[in-house]
Amino acid sequence: MASNKTLVPQAKQALEQFKMEAANEVGVTLNQKGYNGDLTSRQAGSIGGQMVKKMIQSYENGLAGQNQNQ
Repeated sequence: MASNKTLVPQAKQALEQFKMEAANEVGVTLNQKGYNGDLTSRQAGSIGGQMVKKMIQSYENGLAGQNQNQ
């Protein structure tokens, strides 16, 4: 069963900020109140894709940093 729950509740605010930043980077305006049901699938997908891209980049940077320390 799919769930939209935050696995670490303390991270909820940071994730919201991350989503807003990703949306801004791809040129999509999100509603500050939380409801964004008026977005097209393309818009929602572009936000999610940008978030994943940034998470992978962050992970790769972390790996690169580990390799420099070895």
